[in-house]
Amino acid sequence: MLNFPFAPPQASNFASEYDTLFYVITGLSAFFFVVTFFFVIFFALKYRSGTKADRSSPMYENMRMEILWIIIPTILGLVIFAWGAKLFVDMRTPPKDAKEIYVIGKQWMWHAQHPTGVRENNTLHVPIDTDIKLTMISQDVIHAFYIPAFRAQYMVVPGRYTQMWFRPTKEGRFHLFCNMYCGTQHSEMGGTVVVMSKRDYAEWLAANGNVRMNLTPEQAGEKLFSKIGCGNCHGDKDLVPRGPTLRGLFGSTRETNDGRRFVADETYIRESILRPTEKITKGYTETMQPYEKQISEEDVMNLLAYIKAGLPGSGRASTVVEAHDATPTRRGSSPAVGAMAAERGDER
Repeated sequence: MLNFPFAPPQASNFASEYDTLFYVITGLSAFFFVVTFFFVIFFALKYRSGTKADRSSPMYENMRMEILWIIIPTILGLVIFAWGAKLFVDMRTPPKDAKEIYVIGKQWMWHAQHPTGVRENNTLHVPIDTDIKLTMISQDVIHAFYIPAFRAQYMVVPGRYTQMWFRPTKEGRFHLFCNMYCGTQHSEMGGTVVVMSKRDYAEWLAANGNVRMNLTPEQAGEKLFSKIGCGNCHGDKDLVPRGPTLRGLFGSTRETNDGRRFVADETYIRESILRPTEKITKGYTETMQPYEKQISEEDVMNLLAYIKAGLPGSGRASTVVEAHDATPTRRGSSPAVGAMAAERGDER
């Protein structure tokens, strides 16, 4: 007997509530459609031309009925709105202790980088019953990261970071799609999310890390920070007129020379690296060169991870850096990026 499931499996913390809301809205819509359609047909037949229906006392108004069909749909609409708003806020507010994974969308593939430095393409391994936060960006056009079984989707856009989160609740392999038309090979931009037990996930991370000798994003960021000489201007203390310190930068509030204030989040730091003249910190001038088109999105993510970590002391990356130094890289890419591309053959 053929099996035609009505919906994808429910494999995340959002799936059950999302489906319940969807079915309630669908059920209410179907109910009012059937009721309205029934009365339209009923009265059309009853009062059609030639029938003997009593037309001597037509009803022009009925206050009770008007109040009912205004108040009841209004209450139902407000309930649905509040329910949907709560679900939306929950889906857009990742837990503070969520496990962060970086995702880059590109025509036409997904590239994921785990906190340990393990990288994978068009596949995302995650542990079950663990809050996962994806920090995402596109290096070309707009994409949409979509996992139907998780009922989770969000836009991945060039120029700024977006985030989504979920908690896998069922082990297995689930489809991953780009849900925004992004070019001629859009239909091929898919992949698989593999949900594993926590023990299997830890073993998978260890095995992949040992095989590929990966740098963590923080270590790769530290290496690039040193390579391009960021520390010459951004030291442990503010260096006027060179540049302010980056220690404690993430999450702080920065004021520009024209009085504007910005929270130093992922988007602010990315813009300050690529286009530093856009928001110059108060007390400084245009002394930093722009790095737009000189470093890759993955380089920016690695620098961001290093800055978010508070710029810990250098030297920790040196134990694994040598494994990458002999690998040629593209212009504008860090050695870690070039090594990864050479090993996996994913550079396009």
